[in-house]
Amino acid sequence: SLDWNLWLGPASFKEYTPNIHPFNWRGWWEYGTGALGDVGCHLIDIPFRTLGLKYPKSAESSVGSVFTKMWNPDYHPEGCPPSSLITLNFDGTEKSKSPIVMTWTDGGIRPPHPDIIPANSDIGGQDSLNGVLMIGDKGIISTNINDSSPLMPKLYLYNGETEFGPEVEEMLEPEYGHQRKWVDACKAGFNSKEHLELTSSFDYAGPMTETVLMGNLAIRSYMLRKEKSNGGYDYYARKKLLWDGENMKITNIEAANQYVTRNYREGWKI
Repeated sequence: SLDWNLWLGPASFKEYTPNIHPFNWRGWWEYGTGALGDVGCHLIDIPFRTLGLKYPKSAESSVGSVFTKMWNPDYHPEGCPPSSLITLNFDGTEKSKSPIVMTWTDGGIRPPHPDIIPANSDIGGQDSLNGVLMIGDKGIISTNINDSSPLMPKLYLYNGETEFGPEVEEMLEPEYGHQRKWVDACKAGFNSKEHLELTSSFDYAGPMTETVLMGNLAIRSYMLRKEKSNGGYDYYARKKLLWDGENMKITNIEAANQYVTRNYREGWKI
């Protein structure tokens, strides 16, 4: 049986709603973080770790609309959009001196197929359903997570050369692998050998998760609107959002900061 009140946790109380549990909660901001929050932590982990990224300095988005009436898109700011395109900008890092632009697409929006990748080849994973393209000065790396395609990642150089990763067997974690490593690191303490060997410790996962949530902040801000005196709406936050990661604040559109934190239900405050 399901304890609905316990399942809601810090979310505001609402009577039981069918079809929210066990999966569709992901598409409602009260409970989930949409497509970006669902799989973004896995896909974005690849460039984030490889390039040594930290906080983005800005974010902007475009989102898809659903039309059930002529000319007027449905407006449901409490729900995640059917598709989105997000651009995050980062300063250069020790591994990439030039500024870095990260583009995220979901909901069936594909990135342009690079010329140096054969037209009939997948980009990212199998059937181009998921994946990561890292586009550099000398070529492109195409890869994915948990992929059934062999020979990943794939490197395509602008000089025409290609290099495919070796076929490897999946490495299985021992029983309680991740859980045991986390407990061992907690006991050993910060900067211990056990902590430094973690693949997703809080000091790494925190900034990466904030990057994912920054993309969602741009999506939610995209839906902010004010009614005009002469009719219609002013979608005043459909702009590039400037982000101060150290202080967790949007610096150019104050209304967007309402999505930086959330209200916790009584009894669930941290």
